[in-house]
Amino acid sequence: MSSPDLDEQVERAVDAIWRIESGRVVAAVARTVGGDVGLAEDLAQDALVAALAQWRETGVPENPGAWLTTVAKRRAIDHFRRRQRERERVEQLGQELLTAAGDDPELTRLGEPDFGDDLLRLIFVSCHPVLSPDARAALTLRLLGGLRTSEIAHGFLVPEPTIAQRIVRAKQTLARAAVPFEVPDQTELPERLASVLEVVYLIFNEGYSASSGDEWLRPELTDEALRLGRRLAALLPAEPEVHGLVALMELQASRNRARVAPDGSPVRLLEQDRARWDRLLIRRGLAALRRAEAAAGRAGPYQLQAAIAACHARALTPEQTDWARIAALYGELGALTGSPVVALNRAVAVAQAQGPAAGLALVDELVDEPALRGYHLLPAVRGELLSQLGREQAARAEFARAAELTDNARERQLLRERAAGP
Repeated sequence: MSSPDLDEQVERAVDAIWRIESGRVVAAVARTVGGDVGLAEDLAQDALVAALAQWRETGVPENPGAWLTTVAKRRAIDHFRRRQRERERVEQLGQELLTAAGDDPELTRLGEPDFGDDLLRLIFVSCHPVLSPDARAALTLRLLGGLRTSEIAHGFLVPEPTIAQRIVRAKQTLARAAVPFEVPDQTELPERLASVLEVVYLIFNEGYSASSGDEWLRPELTDEALRLGRRLAALLPAEPEVHGLVALMELQASRNRARVAPDGSPVRLLEQDRARWDRLLIRRGLAALRRAEAAAGRAGPYQLQAAIAACHARALTPEQTDWARIAALYGELGALTGSPVVALNRAVAVAQAQGPAAGLALVDELVDEPALRGYHLLPAVRGELLSQLGREQAARAEFARAAELTDNARERQLLRERAAGP
């Protein structure tokens, strides 16, 4: 194999390993340097550069995550020495490295470190409420997903310098707020966990129904959110809402292959070829839902949404869908959240269960809702129900209005076609 081919092969291997291991490496190093996630990421990146250089000569070690972690901790020792501070910490770290590495200079015999607690700490720090939702999402994808700044920018259709500044400011905000590198105690856990789940679902939703741009789906974001959710469920197996979120994402993602036509345009739920739904993801989603339901207590919002998605997943044809059950679940969800978007979704389910007139009556109650004023799905739903009632002229006006409100090019095209009529 030629040298350029070897270099390319190593670079691909390093890139794949970094995606898998970066969160755990940064988490382990962050604990080592006192919870400074910005410094931890810099040191982990230094280790990645070292890997690119050394692995070309020695090959990829048996345990690349441990190799990267150990090298990053060595960089931490150098960092503290240069600053001539924390001498006791230097000695402690040096002893840890000697104990871990033994006599093997290539670090290929290291056992797998116990990353669980450190990784959980990093998740809670990255998703801390002191940061804005957008900053939490960018930092989480960077630290836990191992995505490059350019990849995050592409996923959210934001200029790369904007994402870079967002990440830098997020780290600065965490440092100024002196956010501790720890898992919150039981008194803070519900609120802090809600912030984490919000970030994961934000990432998923941006991939599932892109808010702007030319594509309806961005699978790289849905895949990353699923990976984060599954990892979180493994770290917090006793939290029902974590399993509820994982169930919701698995079940929604199961439809992705059927949600886009060959020309890239969206395919509505009732028109999708259900044979193309991913049965493995459906089984995984239903299993996660069972784990959520097995926990005692009132169902949370993610579990209720997953139960709704399960109604669709279990129906082999649109006609088999239990719309009455879905409407009831949306009623529970609305009572829990007070969300007008949930009320709109309930109106759709009522329309399916009781007829378009019943659904339209509920939608009309939401027309003056301030939170839905710029929400394109309100006129889109109203247009659909008006069309089912034979009021085509009014329906076309609603579709035209919805098209003006959406920022997604594919969705806008579909709505304009509906507005133009047959």
